[in-house]
Amino acid sequence: MTLQNIIYLFGGLGLFLFGMKIMGDGLENYAGNRLKNILEKITSNKIMGILVGALVTGIIQSSSATTVMVVGFVNASLMNLYQATSVIMGANIGTTVTGLLVSFKIMEYTPLAIACGAAIVLFASKNKTKDLGNILLGFGILFLGMQLMGDSMKPLAESDAFKNLVVYIGNNWFLGILIGAAFTGIIQSSSATTGILITLANTGVVDINVIVPILFGCNIGTCVTALLSSINTTKTAKKAAIIHLLFNSIGTIMFIPLIGILITLVGKLAPGDFGRQVAYSHIIFNLSNTLLLYPFIGALVTLSNKIIRGEDSEELMSLKYIDKRFLEAAQIGMTQASKEILRMAYNVREGLHCSINSFLKKDDEMVKKVYEFEKLTNLLDKEITDYLVQVSSRTINDDDHERITNMFHIINDLERIGDHSENIADLCIEACGKDLKFTNQAIVQIKQMFDECLKVLNYAIDCFQHFDEKKFTNVLSTEDYIDRLEREFRESNINRLNRGECNADESTIFLDMISNIERISDHSTNIAEHALKS
Repeated sequence: MTLQNIIYLFGGLGLFLFGMKIMGDGLENYAGNRLKNILEKITSNKIMGILVGALVTGIIQSSSATTVMVVGFVNASLMNLYQATSVIMGANIGTTVTGLLVSFKIMEYTPLAIACGAAIVLFASKNKTKDLGNILLGFGILFLGMQLMGDSMKPLAESDAFKNLVVYIGNNWFLGILIGAAFTGIIQSSSATTGILITLANTGVVDINVIVPILFGCNIGTCVTALLSSINTTKTAKKAAIIHLLFNSIGTIMFIPLIGILITLVGKLAPGDFGRQVAYSHIIFNLSNTLLLYPFIGALVTLSNKIIRGEDSEELMSLKYIDKRFLEAAQIGMTQASKEILRMAYNVREGLHCSINSFLKKDDEMVKKVYEFEKLTNLLDKEITDYLVQVSSRTINDDDHERITNMFHIINDLERIGDHSENIADLCIEACGKDLKFTNQAIVQIKQMFDECLKVLNYAIDCFQHFDEKKFTNVLSTEDYIDRLEREFRESNINRLNRGECNADESTIFLDMISNIERISDHSTNIAEHALKS
């Protein structure tokens, strides 16, 4: 095999992976909001989990990406190990779609697919149409890569050394499994390995008897991605990655005695078409593996618990719903970011409660809680923003970019509300330190403004959570009422000062209090506006 052949082989592999990525992104974007809700439908029903795993993997064209997302969901406590196991089983079925596609001999349509796909991407005005173009373009590039790999490997048929290696592997299924696992672990794509094997089979360079053990090894090698992804996660997330490895390894061990039967079966299903035989072997193996191990999901979970002992300890100061593993599917990532923003909103609201109560009750413990809430708010502000920046750098459409922009605004306004709550706590410390006494009228006015401010914030949160346009009307009317109250209470404060009912320090802190409360209502209004735009 010459240097040129090697260059063509790796160039073809690069095109194959790139085409698969473009096609997967196009499918994901075209699925849009439907995809982001798919994993939300998982319940304790294991069959539903398998179907969801197969569907998601079929859309994003990567079982590794699905499994990595599963690890992220488990890490975020959004999915338990039983649900995760069923999704992982389904992902193994979904990944066979790629192999089946590339097994069809449609190379002559590759230039047409690339030309049409490129034309649509360049000249289409609608995002959905461009997504269809990306699907077609990726499909064509994928097959172009297959063609390059096939041409580069034809000389191997004339190599005595390669023939001897093939004979040796054919007589040693363990070595075949090891080669498949190692190669897939390196390139981290079982679909790419399967594509290469189908190409080898179509060119007649390697016999199906040699390919099947390597194919089994691919299923073990693809676990590497999830295992690497589970580093620095919770113990439960690590268990999900271990279950993936156990599932594929046990299935491979069970199938080793059945290799001969499998080869005979696919030979009858696709006589003379060795590429199709490889694809069918991949499908039968993964379907059978799922059917055989489906009743033992509980046993796999138990075994993972024995391998990794102990439970997770809850950590407050950390992200709960989003994980960088969700970057593999931007739509799902944005959904999880929305949940994290909602969590941030609840945290800000609790901090606001504590700040007002610390002032009204002169409670030092409440002040400390305000600072704890603000600490978490600042962490969430930074982490969610960083995450959304990474999501926005991915291939997403204009609508998603606008949604992310509105999320940035909402996060910023929530962080500013947290700052104002901290300002109120600081005013409490100052008032207590100077032993200031406020009139009953001043206390009642502060409480009245706070109650209205809390209404606005709750309406804004409802707008974000439920996209409730009716609540936005309430936001506007209540915010306008707060503005009137602030003007009225400023006049009232001046009158108290003129009558000698309060001193300059008490007057200043009162004005700072109602000013902070009014600013909180302004930021709440901003949140509601951006929520309805997203």
